[in-house]
Amino acid sequence: MLQALHCFEAAARHQSYTHAARELSLTQSAVSRQISSLESFLGVQLFQRTRHGVLLTPAGASYARQIAARLDGLERDTLDTMARQGGGGALQLASVPTFATRWLMPRLPGLAEQQPDIIVHIDAYTKPFMFADTEYDAALYAGTPEQLARWPGTRATLLMHEDIVPVASPRLLAQRSSWQPQDLLELTLLQQSTRPGAWRQWFDAMQVDGALARYGARYELFSMLSMAAAQGQGVALLPRMLVETELARGELLIVCDRPLRGKRAYYLITPEAAHEKLALQQFRLWLQGEAA
Repeated sequence: MLQALHCFEAAARHQSYTHAARELSLTQSAVSRQISSLESFLGVQLFQRTRHGVLLTPAGASYARQIAARLDGLERDTLDTMARQGGGGALQLASVPTFATRWLMPRLPGLAEQQPDIIVHIDAYTKPFMFADTEYDAALYAGTPEQLARWPGTRATLLMHEDIVPVASPRLLAQRSSWQPQDLLELTLLQQSTRPGAWRQWFDAMQVDGALARYGARYELFSMLSMAAAQGQGVALLPRMLVETELARGELLIVCDRPLRGKRAYYLITPEAAHEKLALQQFRLWLQGEAA
């Protein structure tokens, strides 16, 4: 039965028995027989035969979507077992991408030293989702309390708040020995397209008129902003924790250390469940320690 499912999944993905046979190193007739056997077992027609090949029926398309994720899960579980010689401890983690690359991944070697049996798989994910529809054990999410309230069936563990600071390259800042908040209006203010009001909020908190604070090149990701700022294109508002490396290397400097505590914070999100795997409990404790 498993081979029949593999044949069907490949044929559904390619919409072709020939391409499925090539992928699976089988003959086209072997693929056809496996799918016919599956159709007989289910009592459902999965493909329509046409002059140009095959097309999924509505039932076949629905079934293909269902089994694709399960086959992927079987493959992932098999690889995890092989990698850990049956020791278990694999976690499927969804995470906002910049936080994963800038904060989490540099710290994962420490997790490997403390918990060598835990392996963490990470996918980029920025929005809430239903855990029951995925294979994820947990998510790293950046959001507000209001956004968390709209994510039902979950448990949120606060990791850290987001403190935003203005940063720029040393070359750009060399024209002054010290900078006050109002002085930043003389520089190009790099904008984040997903947070168009960030500079205005910062200037308001500093009691500076920032009426013109919306002008400047716009970038979508924190990583783009940090690169532009490091190249001397302007000053950027960034969470301090996401530019730790650039600050340590001297590629970026904090222009004036007047952080703005944002409404957003970083959380570990897990489904509400009576029983939680040990690896996830250990990962949460380690993560809280690193965040502290």
